[in-house]
Amino acid sequence: MTDLFEEVEEQLRSDRYRTLARKALPWVLAVLAAALVAALAWWGYTTWRDRESAKASEQYAAALDAFAQGDQSKAAQLWTEVSKTQAPAFKSMALMQLGGLQLADDKVQPAVAYFDQAAEAAPHAVLADAARLKSALALLDTAPYAELEKRLNPLIEDDRPYRIQAREALGFAKLMKGDTAGARGDFLVVSSSLEAPDSVRARAKAAMDLIDSGSAKALAATVKAAAALPRPQGPVGGALPPGLMAPPQAQPQAPGPQ
Repeated sequence: MTDLFEEVEEQLRSDRYRTLARKALPWVLAVLAAALVAALAWWGYTTWRDRESAKASEQYAAALDAFAQGDQSKAAQLWTEVSKTQAPAFKSMALMQLGGLQLADDKVQPAVAYFDQAAEAAPHAVLADAARLKSALALLDTAPYAELEKRLNPLIEDDRPYRIQAREALGFAKLMKGDTAGARGDFLVVSSSLEAPDSVRARAKAAMDLIDSGSAKALAATVKAAAALPRPQGPVGGALPPGLMAPPQAQPQAPGPQ
């Protein structure tokens, strides 16, 4: 009799397990189907992303070649196309290149707009802060100090990749404002930093020498006066705006009628 009871109990347990299995089966199948869909979706996304990145890379390189050959129009067209892609790194770099072209034409505000867009599109801090620094440098001799301070202060924090360059720019902004003591403090930090390149430390020490000699105030006034003058027409000497590679040598043009 005991064996019969055990057999009946075992049968009941088996029936319950089968019932539970039948109830759970749809849920198990749904989970497996969802996992399969997610895996296929991820594969499709990564494939599309890699294809977009490869296309953007080719267009960006073609734009660099066109610019090196003196065809700025084609370079701008290609960089514009790259700036509309979904490849974040190339999109950010293309926007910075477009900003550099605008800055070369003395179009400061359009250049700043491109740099700000590049910062927003950047996939990591190195590109984002490079674009933000370019914006601040483009505005250095025209924007109010409050705006420059707002742009540069976050960039000088300890964990930011261009903190030395941003600190130097902030020092020049203070010098333009007439705050020679504040500027000297920033230049002292730069000149004492082991992370700063030799050229940057030398520039900071030269700026401190100007401040100590009393010439810095006159220099700031001269720079402000020069910034208010009409922009010269045609190519001029000096450093290129940040973000641009060196253009081909321009042929000298005959001066126009006076």
